Amino acid sequence: MAIEVGAKLEGKVTGITHFGAFVDLSGGVTGLVHISEIADNYVKDVKDHLKIDDIVKVKVINVDKDGKIGLSIKQAVDRPEGQAPPQREHRERTGGPGAGGGERFNRGGSDRGGRPFNKQSSGRPSYGKPSFEDKMSRFLKDSEERISSLKKNTEGKRGGRGAKRV
Repeated sequence: MAIEVGAKLEGKVTGITHFGAFVDLSGGVTGLVHISEIADNYVKDVKDHLKIDDIVKVKVINVDKDGKIGLSIKQAVDRPEGQAPPQREHRERTGGPGAGGGERFNRGGSDRGGRPFNKQSSGRPSYGKPSFEDKMSRFLKDSEERISSLKKNTEGKRGGRGAKRV
């Protein structure tokens, strides 16, 4: 039986990895359900949703030239017409490792520095906002303070083996 894109089939889970699950279709043909295609909500661990020998309904989403078959469990679910899948929550990303700084994660109405911005502003400077010169002088002052504290902390540490000289 030829596997076609868009076909909905039943299969048996034969293997689980951290990136998805392998499903045995008819005739010994195996496809992969990627972790992102298991459920509509966020899947942290595949084992929370599937077990080996589970019978699942899958939809064929792609077939590569080299025979790899991409499957989806969440697309195989029959929804009433016009009903969209549940939307994921958009969480605002704040500092920390890997937070980036990209605007695509800042959905909470703030610029890259985490400061709120006025959505009604038209790009014209308004009264009460600091001018460029004010911002620049504040930056220079902060920069000078940081450099002086760095110099203070590293001055006594020069020399061998990290011992402080008296």
